[in-house]
Amino acid sequence: MGIKGLTASTTLASTSGAGLKVLVIHTRWNLSIVDTLTAATVAKLIELGVASSDITIKQVPGAYELPFAAQALLKTGAYDAAIAIGVLIKGDTMHFEYIADASTQGLMRVGLDAKLPVIFGILTCLSEEQALLRAGLGGPDGKSGHNHGADWGVAAVEMALLNKL
Repeated sequence: MGIKGLTASTTLASTSGAGLKVLVIHTRWNLSIVDTLTAATVAKLIELGVASSDITIKQVPGAYELPFAAQALLKTGAYDAAIAIGVLIKGDTMHFEYIADASTQGLMRVGLDAKLPVIFGILTCLSEEQALLRAGLGGPDGKSGHNHGADWGVAAVEMALLNKL
């Protein structure tokens, strides 16, 4: 039994995401993995009662662009929460560290400035295998992994409802 992972909120079980408007912004880097994460996120939002017509999906080139896109789109006032999705895989240079730190800090700032939940859906992995496992796509050793996109959908609904209290 593993200890990692999001435990469902007892409050969330008795509430609904109906009426919430959620923005999902994803990158085009590592798109095959990002698409799987995005699909799981959207499926979970719908399962929690968010209407598909109330989910807006936008894409940006990479993780570095996520904070700007979130800020630009959230300032319209049309959304209750945003989920920023991307996959960073460490290479041989410091590029990974710079992009991971900048996108992390940028998304945090956007959420605090906008006073809206911005869910951090960026996988920061040391290998492609780690990214595949965290998208539920499995690894070479036969492990199936867990798609974190569903967790991000839960977090968005939970935090949007908290923000409405």
